[in-house]
Amino acid sequence: MKIPILPILAVGCLIAAVHTVISSQPQRSSTSPPKMPPRSLYEKTIAAMGLVEPSSEMIFIGSHRSGVVQEVLVTTGQKVRAGDALIRLDTRELEATLKVDRAQWLEARSQLRVAQSQCMQSRRSFEYAQKLAGTRAISEEEVTDRKTALETALARVEAAESSIALAEARIQLTETEIKKSTLHAPIDATVLQLKIRAGEAVSATPAATPWLTLGQTDTLHLRADVDEHEAWRVRPDAEATAQVRGNPELQAALEFVRFEPLVIPKKSLSGDATERVDTRVLQVIYRVKKGDAPALYAGQQMDVFILAGGSTP
Repeated sequence: MKIPILPILAVGCLIAAVHTVISSQPQRSSTSPPKMPPRSLYEKTIAAMGLVEPSSEMIFIGSHRSGVVQEVLVTTGQKVRAGDALIRLDTRELEATLKVDRAQWLEARSQLRVAQSQCMQSRRSFEYAQKLAGTRAISEEEVTDRKTALETALARVEAAESSIALAEARIQLTETEIKKSTLHAPIDATVLQLKIRAGEAVSATPAATPWLTLGQTDTLHLRADVDEHEAWRVRPDAEATAQVRGNPELQAALEFVRFEPLVIPKKSLSGDATERVDTRVLQVIYRVKKGDAPALYAGQQMDVFILAGGSTP
């Protein structure tokens, strides 16, 4: 009896194909996300994106003069008091200039004493000539010459006094520049970011990237961007809650502080060279209540939900 090889081979191939197709099908099963997405606690709500910031807002420290950093006196996270020194610039050139200015001041004082002595001598000579005027002991021309010499001596005294005032002004200017070489904290704050080291250069012109940032972090604020189409629904007395991105279970109650009166373009960058922003936002400033608020950091983004006017949770 002849075995039908071809039909048997065809059936085997068919079985293998069916098995391959079935085994390659994805296994679908319902899974739950590790963290639930943010959800509003209110029936009628206004959603916004919030940015945590210091209550003083970000303070980007600038320098009155350009120079090389000699010493950095603070570290990141350090709390400073108003007037505390932050950074000291190299002042060797200014200190040398100050020595020259003081030497010029001493020279001007010496010149003043010489001019005063000459003035006293010229005054005595002129007064003596006045007593002899009208007699044959001295001529009118001699009296005039002595008067001119006195006026010249008085002018030299005034010039010497002016030189002293100029030298004192130069000393004061140099001392001011030396004082400006040490940067001080304008308020009680925390050092939030430090991107400068000893030996690096500091410019008096604003830097593209701030090299020292301060802010008051004892009380944190949250800047919420509310779409202009929803801005009319926001009320100052409305409740508001912020949720930490990535973990909506971490929530912070908010307290209204103020509205920023200027509606600005929404910052939503995509990297496209032809990007256009047509949406504008109203910025609402809230204070983060300390109660059970989670640990927050300046610059952190949060999801904000604001109770719409007249609604109840």
